[in-house]
Amino acid sequence: MRSRSGRIAGVDEAGRGPIAGPVVAAAVILPVNFFHPLIRDSKSLSPRQRIRAYEIIGANALAIGVGIVGPKVIDRINIRNASFQAMLRAIKKLRVVPDFILVDGFEIPGVDLPQSAIIGGDAKEISISAASIVAKVTRDRIMISHHHRYPQYGFDTNKGYPTRFHIRMLKRYGPSPVHRFSYRPVADVRKG
Repeated sequence: MRSRSGRIAGVDEAGRGPIAGPVVAAAVILPVNFFHPLIRDSKSLSPRQRIRAYEIIGANALAIGVGIVGPKVIDRINIRNASFQAMLRAIKKLRVVPDFILVDGFEIPGVDLPQSAIIGGDAKEISISAASIVAKVTRDRIMISHHHRYPQYGFDTNKGYPTRFHIRMLKRYGPSPVHRFSYRPVADVRKG
């Protein structure tokens, strides 16, 4: 998996499934023909490998942009639209204008650059893999910072995903300000 020619921005997001925290998107432009065996789908890497890959990307990328959309906006516009908004923000934060965008999943509405959506792109295109890693590491760090404010939910380990422990603590303490109130487990606790 090597980068294509031209300034290709890979775009991906992290955080669609959790019931707490933001959705984070990243856009990454790698040098032409860049390759590193650790730069692959973030889900296939251990947390330690992701951190190392994140450092490698930071040292080699031509440009990195990150977009973050918080839980209140997710509740207002839904996760799909929030993900697209985060991707747009990430692309706008690139200090180099890409020639082309490769995005994991679906084309991004409102982008005035040529783009191509690739299902499972984070396992097929190195620039999308790099974006998936940057998004995941950034989001994990945000959730660890939330853990310091709201330690009862275990955000340092569950990263906002609805684990049994997280749901149990949600029922015990109610939702925090970083929970997604439109998501079913949180909404159910609020109703009950």
